[in-house]
Amino acid sequence: VQLQASGGGLVQAGGSLRLSCAASGRTFSTYTMGWFRQAPGKERDFVALLWSGGATYYADSVKGRFTISRDNAKNTVYLQMTSLKPEDTAVYYCAASTSPGATIRRSDYNYWGQGTQVTVSS
Repeated sequence: VQLQASGGGLVQAGGSLRLSCAASGRTFSTYTMGWFRQAPGKERDFVALLWSGGATYYADSVKGRFTISRDNAKNTVYLQMTSLKPEDTAVYYCAASTSPGATIRRSDYNYWGQGTQVTVSS
């Protein structure tokens, strides 16, 4: 499975961005998909996940502002980010897990994309 993230950029605080992650593979609809982010000098942190059944889970820091979704016909997962804050600045990574019970732990994910930079200016 290969993951290709895109959609990052520079945005002012309060603005919005939509990240996309295109996946290869014929069984995309069965994957648990996640988004993580890594700010300079910090660990890679969980942001959001979407189980194959459609349920979602978010980090408290983004709840109510970010929305994860998927289009199985396009093998793509999205992260819609609104009301962006400077502290959202990070490299954002998409990840895929073949485990239906994947959680927020990085170790649950088999495959990772290359990351896309999001910079929020104040």
